[in-house]
Amino acid sequence: MYDSVGKDTWDKSLDCLRPFGLMASFGNASGPVPPFAPGSLAGKGSLYVTRQTLFSHISSRESTQAMANDLFDVVVSGKVKINIDQTYPLEQIQQAHLDLEARKTTGCTILTL
Repeated sequence: MYDSVGKDTWDKSLDCLRPFGLMASFGNASGPVPPFAPGSLAGKGSLYVTRQTLFSHISSRESTQAMANDLFDVVVSGKVKINIDQTYPLEQIQQAHLDLEARKTTGCTILTL
C-alpha cells in the first residue's frame, strides 16, 4: 500500500493491509500523520510501515542513473505503457495549472513545445 495523503487516510490505509502487509507513507497532502503507538501495527496483523523520501534514493549520480536506465528500459520494452491523458502547449501552462488544481485532469499531463 502506498499512501501519499497522510493524516486523513492513515488509519484506513492500514486497515487495507493483510497480515504482514507493508505500507509506504510518502506524502502529507492532508497534513502529517500524528504520532502513533507502534503496538497498533501488531493488533492489525503485524504490519510494516516505512516512510520514504526521494533524497534517500537519489543520493548519488550513479544510483540515480541506474534507476533511470531501469525505468526507460522497461518503458522502451513495452512492458509498461504510459498513457498521456491530456496535452497542453507550453503557451497554455497557466491553463494546465488551473486544470490540475481544479482536478479537471486525470492520469498523465504533459506540456509540449
